[in-house]
Amino acid sequence: MRHLRRTVKLGRTSQHRDSMLANLVGSLIRHERVRTTVARAKAARPVAEKLVTLGKKGSLHHRRLAIAALHENDLVHKLFAEIAPRFKNRAGGYTRILKLGSRVGDAAPIALLEWVDRPAAEAAPAKQEKDSGKARKETEVKPKPGKKK
Repeated sequence: MRHLRRTVKLGRTSQHRDSMLANLVGSLIRHERVRTTVARAKAARPVAEKLVTLGKKGSLHHRRLAIAALHENDLVHKLFAEIAPRFKNRAGGYTRILKLGSRVGDAAPIALLEWVDRPAAEAAPAKQEKDSGKARKETEVKPKPGKKK
C-alpha cells in the first residue's frame, strides 16, 4: 500500500525529477506561464508555491535557499523583486492549472501552469489558434497551371 507515499515519481530518478521540476518552475518564473502535461504541472505547483513563500519572506537565508532550488541567480532576483511582492496580501494558492486537452502525438493531457494574478481573459487560450475548415480550404494546394487533372 502507498500510505504516506506522496511523491509523484514521473518515471524518473530523484535527481532527474528535481532538475526537471527546477527547470519547469524556472520557466514559469521567466515566462509567467508554462504549457506542460497535467502530471508535471501538478508536481511543479508545490515547488513554485514554496519558492514564492521564500520570496515573500525575503531574507538572505531565504534567497540562498531559492538559489539552491532554482540554480539561477537571475530567476531568483525576478522571483524576489517582481513575483513575490505581487502576492504579499495572499495567503497561498499562487498558481493555477488550466487543462487544455490532449497532445496530438501521444494524447497526453496538456495543461497551462500560470500565476493567479494574471487576468482570466488573458489566461484562456484563444479559440482562433485551431485550424477551422475555412482556413484549411484557403491554404489548400492549387494545381499548377500547366498540368491538367
